[in-house]
Amino acid sequence: MKITGLFAGIGGLEHGLAQAGHETVAVSEIWDPACTVLRARVDAPNLGDVTDIKAIPAETELLTAGFPCQDLSQAGKTAGIEGRRSGLVGAVFDILDRQPVPWVLLENVSFMLRLERGAAMHRLVTEFEERGYRWAYRVINSLAFLPQRRERVFFLASREGDPSSVLFDGNESPLETPTSLAQLAHGFYWTEGIRGLGWAADAIPTLKNGSTIGIASPPAILRPTGELITPDIRDAERLQGLPEDWTKPAELTGRASWRWSLVGNAVSAPVAEWVGTRLLGTQGRTDFISAELPQSWPRAAYYDGSERRAALVSDFPVVRARAPLHDFLNYPGKPLSVRATAGFLERTGRSQLRFPAGFLDRVHRHLSAMQAAGLARAA
Repeated sequence: MKITGLFAGIGGLEHGLAQAGHETVAVSEIWDPACTVLRARVDAPNLGDVTDIKAIPAETELLTAGFPCQDLSQAGKTAGIEGRRSGLVGAVFDILDRQPVPWVLLENVSFMLRLERGAAMHRLVTEFEERGYRWAYRVINSLAFLPQRRERVFFLASREGDPSSVLFDGNESPLETPTSLAQLAHGFYWTEGIRGLGWAADAIPTLKNGSTIGIASPPAILRPTGELITPDIRDAERLQGLPEDWTKPAELTGRASWRWSLVGNAVSAPVAEWVGTRLLGTQGRTDFISAELPQSWPRAAYYDGSERRAALVSDFPVVRARAPLHDFLNYPGKPLSVRATAGFLERTGRSQLRFPAGFLDRVHRHLSAMQAAGLARAA
C-alpha cells in the first residue's frame, strides 16, 4: 500500500510498515528533532502541520496516525480526546472528509480505553462509522516481539475490507518469566518507588518520552551480575525495533537528550510490521471468539457495518523467541547515579510495596559501590 503518515514522529510506524513491503509517499510532522530524523530515514516529503494540510497524495491507500497521547496517557494530564494535543486527531477526520482513503491505521496508549469512561474511543468509532468505515481495534503488547512491555491500541478502519480479519489473527499466551534476579535482568523505573515500580522480568517497562524540557527518563535495569544501569540510547532504539542510531540525526537540531523523547514517543516497529504483513492480502476470517460488547471498552472490539462486538483475543498475536534482556543489550549502559539510587531507596523506605527477595539488597550494594568509587576518585 501507499502510505501517508500523520504525526509521524521518527517514523517507527512507517519503518515497520516498510519492513512488511509498504511504501510511504508522504509524512506530516512539525517538531524539529523529529523532522530531522524523518529527512534522514524516510524517503518521503513532509507535508508539515497536520492542521494546514489541504490534500494528501492521491495515491494514498493507507492513512496512518500515531496521534499525540499526552492527553490520553496515565502519565500525562489525562485531559481526554478533546485536550489540546490529543484533540488534533480531529485533523484526521478533516482530511478524510476532503479525501476519503480505503484504510486508516491509528495507534495510541491503552489507557484511552478507560479515560473518561471510554469517551475517547466512543468519539473515534462514531466518527468512523458516520463516514462509512468498518473498524476493529486490538491492544498489542510489544513483549510479543521485544523485551519491552508496551501496551498500545492499534485501531484499523476500512471502507473496502474487513479490519477484524487483519487484527485478530493469532491469540497467544505470554511466556511465563520467573523472577530470578541471579539469572535474568529486570527493568523498573527508578523514578518510582512509592506506588509502583513498573517492574518487568527479563524486559523493561514502557519507554517514556521524558520531561517537557528534554530531561531523559530511561528505566533502570538490574543485571544478573548485580550491576544497576540505565540503558544506552542505542539499545533503547533497538528496544523499539529500530536500528541503532536511528535518532542520531536529531542531535543536529537539538540536545542529545531529546533522543529519549523521540524514542519514547515512537511506535514499536515490529508491531507495525506485523500489522503491515497482515495487510498484504493475507486477510481471511480468523478464528476468534465474538462476544457482546460490555459497558466498558474491552481490549479488542470491532464493527462489522451493523453491530459493535467484543473480540476475545489476547494482547499477544504472536510470541517470538528472543534472547534474554541481558544478552539483548549491546552496550554496557550507564551506572545509576548515587543521587538517583539514594532517592529511589528513600522512596521505597516510605512505601508499603512488596519487593522480590534480594532486590533491595542489590540496590543497596550498588549504592555503596558507587559511593566508594566516588570517594576513591576524590582521593
